[in-house]
Amino acid sequence: MIPAAGRGTRLGLDVPKIMAEIAGGVTVWHLLHRALWPSVEHVHVVIAPEAETRFRRLAAEEIARGAVSVSVQREPTGMGDAVFGASGHWESHGGILVVWGDQVNLSGRTVRRVVDAHLRAPGLTIPLVPMPDPYVEYELSGGRLLRVRQSREGDACRPGGLSDVGVFCLETGGLAAAWRDYLAAAARGALTGEVNFLPFLAYLSLVRGRDVTAVHVDDPDEARGINTAADLEFARRLHAGRAG
Repeated sequence: MIPAAGRGTRLGLDVPKIMAEIAGGVTVWHLLHRALWPSVEHVHVVIAPEAETRFRRLAAEEIARGAVSVSVQREPTGMGDAVFGASGHWESHGGILVVWGDQVNLSGRTVRRVVDAHLRAPGLTIPLVPMPDPYVEYELSGGRLLRVRQSREGDACRPGGLSDVGVFCLETGGLAAAWRDYLAAAARGALTGEVNFLPFLAYLSLVRGRDVTAVHVDDPDEARGINTAADLEFARRLHAGRAG
């Protein structure tokens, strides 16, 4: 499940970040799909309405053979809304792998390790990596996720804290109902005004009793999505180096 309905306007793009070109016609989508396809049964992408036609054209081969499906998020109201607005596409599966649509540096090895860990211990599985200056920080203790600090909401993240790589594996049983209950009482983000998806993970662990499996990731580059022009340039250089 890839929520990718952002407009890409902060980067000066005329397409969502998932459609940004990395090199020679290869886009973020191509690299993400390459990392995902050996480990998942199906990929569902949530896209902005104005980008739907172009994305369907980009992923036409995968859509034609039934490996990929697409739905639209009419308004960019947050990742949680994108994920649960498309619940009809994933509720019949035992587990869902949520992957942010700009995680261009994600490796297939990390995806495989997360899926394998989740199959051994279903609940909530999150790959984490220590970062010198984390944008998001996870606090865990005794198999529980205590809190998620978010710089975008004004939280202070501590140097060396554990950050995610934009990947979350969740057991689907009762998940949509848990989100509805969470929405009824959740506080909105201090700066964005959104009901954020990441604090919902702490709610799942602390209130709903889901054990958390943390999968250690060695390469901090995997945590770097595309939030700035510098991030996009970094991804292009990294891909060029690997291709060379």
